[in-house]
Amino acid sequence: MTRYVALLRAVNVGGTGRLPMAELVQLCEEVGFSEIRTYIQSGNAVFSSRVGPGETKAALERRLQEHLGNPVSVALRDASEMSAVVAANPFSVRQPTFTHVIFLDTPPAHDALDAVTGHAGEEMKLGRREIYVYYPLGQGRSKLRIPGAAVGTARNMNTVAKLAAMAAPD
Repeated sequence: MTRYVALLRAVNVGGTGRLPMAELVQLCEEVGFSEIRTYIQSGNAVFSSRVGPGETKAALERRLQEHLGNPVSVALRDASEMSAVVAANPFSVRQPTFTHVIFLDTPPAHDALDAVTGHAGEEMKLGRREIYVYYPLGQGRSKLRIPGAAVGTARNMNTVAKLAAMAAPD
């Protein structure tokens, strides 16, 4: 069994629709996952699965689309990958609520930050399959647009660290 963290894109924060976390747990159970826990209302689940990451992601995305009626993208990381995301944070000395990780399915292009618009003091660094962003004035005030991150989903470092801890082996 592999422990995974699933980060749903645009659920309960815009775009895809409302999904109570109790329903997310039920959907995860229906596709065969176990030891399911959710964290806050922005579409985060930690669970165990007997199948590999590709099949796990596809099964959850299929079930979410069936349930919600629209496609829902899921960023999936196993427990060790999630710990590595926390350890690789290039802004670890900054306020974690102002530091976000944009989770992508594939590695960002080496020039992913070249086409950024609306830049006003934010700092950005590429990760393995992530883009780290520090928003000195907070994300809500930022006009930053990163075209290479348009299909990703972001979480602040407090959430990322909590999910990594939830996924870690006991």
